[in-house]
Amino acid sequence: MSVLYQHFRPEEKEFVDQVLEWKQYVEQTYSPKLTDFLDPRKQYILRSILGENNEVKYELYGGADRAESKRALLYPDYYHSEIQDFQVGLYEIDYPKKFLKLDHRMVLGSIMSLGLKREKFGDIIFHKDIIQFFMAKEMEDFVLFQLNQIGKAKVSIKKRNLDQVLPSDEEWKEYETTASSLRLDVILAAAFNISRSKAQDFIQQSRTKVNWQITEQLAFECDEGDVISARGLGRCSLLEIKGKTKKDKLRVTLGLLK
Repeated sequence: MSVLYQHFRPEEKEFVDQVLEWKQYVEQTYSPKLTDFLDPRKQYILRSILGENNEVKYELYGGADRAESKRALLYPDYYHSEIQDFQVGLYEIDYPKKFLKLDHRMVLGSIMSLGLKREKFGDIIFHKDIIQFFMAKEMEDFVLFQLNQIGKAKVSIKKRNLDQVLPSDEEWKEYETTASSLRLDVILAAAFNISRSKAQDFIQQSRTKVNWQITEQLAFECDEGDVISARGLGRCSLLEIKGKTKKDKLRVTLGLLK
């Protein structure tokens, strides 16, 4: 078991244990297990642990093809999953669009102020002046009743069918580049085409998050599935580590959102 932990960060041990518990539950009960929404890094860990396990299968679903946060369904080999098994709902925020502009931070902050875990919510989609979000259906009644204000604006939440999801105004650009290492300052500099010293400033000034947690360690080692955001620059994701070049540099695939 200790060999397994070596493949992940020390702070990820708790989630690794959780995945192992989910796997054991499916094996022992021979019934499916549904998780909360997982960020891309946690999805990567789950895929790495379960692999091509013959006894325990899994699928990921977040409400849309390009969803970033997804729920996982672990199930025994006899089971045939369906979309409704994921219990993902789509919801739209009705607000006074003529007089107000809402952003991601305001929407997420208002949802979180209800006292719910971030893992109960998936992606928040902005399409022109329309705002939609995915949520675990078990939270539906509570949120529809309680979420009636964002900032100073009165709002209401409307249920939508999953086939009514709108395309996000955000556009990810995927490209391959090289990096001397997987250090956070190196990856940040490569992703946003800035100097390494400027990247270090962003990190040391607490303006950089890895997987939604502020990270001030310049030598933090990035890995596949990590989502890195820098306030004022944008967001990127380390999609794949593809090996080394002849000059011993790392070839990586990044997703960039500006």
